[in-house]
Amino acid sequence: MNKRTRTLQCERATKTIVLLAFPGSQVLDITGPYQVFVRAAEIFLRAHPQHEPPYKVLLASTTRKKNIITNCGLSLTAAKTFRSVRGPVHTLLVAGGSGVEKASLAKDVIAWLRKMSARVERLGSICTGAFLLAAAGLLDGKRVATHWKWADELARRYQKTTVDPEPIFIRDGNIYTSAGVLAGMDLALALAEEDLGLPITLEVARELVMYLRRAGGQSQFSTALALQSSDCKRIEDLRWWAVDHLAEDLRVENLAAKAGMSPRNFARVFFKDTGLTPARFVEKIRVEAARRRLEESGDLLDKVAGDCGFGSLQALRRAFTRVLRVAPSDYRKRFSDLN
Repeated sequence: MNKRTRTLQCERATKTIVLLAFPGSQVLDITGPYQVFVRAAEIFLRAHPQHEPPYKVLLASTTRKKNIITNCGLSLTAAKTFRSVRGPVHTLLVAGGSGVEKASLAKDVIAWLRKMSARVERLGSICTGAFLLAAAGLLDGKRVATHWKWADELARRYQKTTVDPEPIFIRDGNIYTSAGVLAGMDLALALAEEDLGLPITLEVARELVMYLRRAGGQSQFSTALALQSSDCKRIEDLRWWAVDHLAEDLRVENLAAKAGMSPRNFARVFFKDTGLTPARFVEKIRVEAARRRLEESGDLLDKVAGDCGFGSLQALRRAFTRVLRVAPSDYRKRFSDLN
């Protein structure tokens, strides 16, 4: 689906997005995605003032009361209770949080989720919200994500579900599941991009000061994110420069010159500060960029290899097999949004 088609679809109807939350929900699981959708709608209308709003975003509670006390004690007032949600719902996302255990035992909520799953275009969860979907049997046979801390428990309880502890979010058919807390914003941004196209969501990311389009397949412990905590400013600055210049010659000698250090001293400081050799770091960020391209574009493998700095298709294959234990072509077949 091209950008123009997405925009035309958005022009025809306002999509209702429902965020379902329970007492004890993680507040950022609610407010983060909520803000992404609202901001995306505002930016879209700023660019297309003659059109209808692309989104109507609603918070719904799993109880008979609209008031939701989140796990940090902050009180939120939902627009609806789950029983009073009416009309077509395009996207339904379930928040996570410490209250998910109790919510999973609510038979009326489980029955409602099963009924809604047949009506919505997209169904998803944020963090441990996956437990609620799994309790309803909606993740059976699906590959899903959740917070890394709870991945083993989700897999143990729901053995018909394939839990992958690595990605920040996963799409399997019309089921979308994400890792913890801020990964919900990444998921919301990806959903908004499906609806509104890349230019709108890039503007959302800039205005919300988000990491620009973290790919769903990116590890919860990605190379780029791990190095954000670098104590050495030169190393941190170099990391960001390298991420933006993957196709350049990133041999240790050139990186050292960029950092204003001798190659030997640079390699020593880099490893001490990051736990990775410069060569290993470069390989990992190139693989991360390449797998994102394989997920989100139809570019030929030779082009992906060149744009991401591998130089050849053979080098791309070797790196993919070494880092991800899968060939690039097989990865695309499994995880591409274009399939």
